[in-house]
Amino acid sequence: MRLIIPIFLLLSTQVFAQTPAEIIGDVSAERIENDVRKLVSFGTRHTMSETESDTRGIGAARRWIAAEFEKISKDCGGCLEVSTQRTLEKGSEKTRITKDTEIVNVMAVIRGTKYPNRYVIMSGDIDSRVSDPLNFTDDSPGANDNASGMAGVIETARVLSKYQFESSILLVGLSGEEQGLYGGKHLAAKATEEGWNIVGILNNDMIGNIQGVDGVIDNRTFRIFSEPTNPKDTDFEKRMRRYYGGEVDGVSRQLARYVHKMTKTYMPEMNPMMIYRLDRFGRGGHHRPFNDAGFAGVRIMEAHENYTQQHQDIREEDGIKYGDVIEAVNFEYAKKLTAVNAITLAALASAPPQPENVAISGAVKPSTTLYWDKSEDSNLAGYKVYFRETTSPTWDMAYEVDKDQTEFTLKGIVIDNYFFGVSAVGMDGNESMVVFPSEVKR
Repeated sequence: MRLIIPIFLLLSTQVFAQTPAEIIGDVSAERIENDVRKLVSFGTRHTMSETESDTRGIGAARRWIAAEFEKISKDCGGCLEVSTQRTLEKGSEKTRITKDTEIVNVMAVIRGTKYPNRYVIMSGDIDSRVSDPLNFTDDSPGANDNASGMAGVIETARVLSKYQFESSILLVGLSGEEQGLYGGKHLAAKATEEGWNIVGILNNDMIGNIQGVDGVIDNRTFRIFSEPTNPKDTDFEKRMRRYYGGEVDGVSRQLARYVHKMTKTYMPEMNPMMIYRLDRFGRGGHHRPFNDAGFAGVRIMEAHENYTQQHQDIREEDGIKYGDVIEAVNFEYAKKLTAVNAITLAALASAPPQPENVAISGAVKPSTTLYWDKSEDSNLAGYKVYFRETTSPTWDMAYEVDKDQTEFTLKGIVIDNYFFGVSAVGMDGNESMVVFPSEVKR
């Protein structure tokens, strides 16, 4: 065993079959710009817009996205499984879908070599809107919201298609976000029905703006939104948190910490902000339906929003230009946030499955013990037993533990003063998310 403190010194030695530097260096701002411009060229991508035209409307946009995925797959010898998920929503005056509308998600899967049903997901939104959410005819370029996120997904598919991973990576364009998160709801329902093992979803919604309505210009900071606990927790689990902790240690929060760690380790010039809430105040994004279904999910986005460029008719009033136009998108910044996604997906898809049935004991004792089930994964090199001060947002200290062990005692570490977790580490150094103990042993 070996104590590592601070933890970033260990992570800097992490080894990838594909190095993070190679992945980061391969992400192209020029390709992202070309994709954003193409998506904007469809005029509007409103969910209820034109579907028959080849040049205008969401139908043309989603067919183009599917064609791009197919092109990437052809270049890598068929490594992408490209498909669509189609769901008919009946029109109702009580919703933002006022006429019968087909919600179409466009998906590309890099199938895992060992765990084909285990998924790490990156999503962007296909659709756009103007001031009136029911206006599906006027121009709605949606350059930043959310052609930037969708372009990031396509670029990540290009970059990661060069490699193989033990777990599957799903790159997806979701529809119907502006009308009520329909695409995410349908895909989360599909995943639940088919029994997908979802590690987590990285939802990218607005990753291209660096100048906020507050006047701040910042091309390095971005936000990671995550809710603190799993909404599917039982009443018993909620009651136990009052006594044993875990109020900020749900699966989505662990995913946020993972993104933060990957960024600080491999892109130290970036400033990831973990925001301790599901989404922006009173607003929502396409990770939420996955959270509602019990899956880990976070929203990755710019730090400084400009509300004059979101959900706005294209116009100029009192010297202020309104509208989500391409001139406001910073493609180098979108490249950086795309790279954050790419290295995170690669690491999670290469890592062994996270430990199962993690438990803890140590009440009224001078030490703390963690327990977990033995893993039979052939790629397993060992485990890390983490601990942090209760006020720390990140996992700061850890012991390395042999792969044959299923428990570990932290001597002299009083359980009352810290939070604890366990991760699995692969032979190549890739690491699972940290698992917070779900059971207390006496």
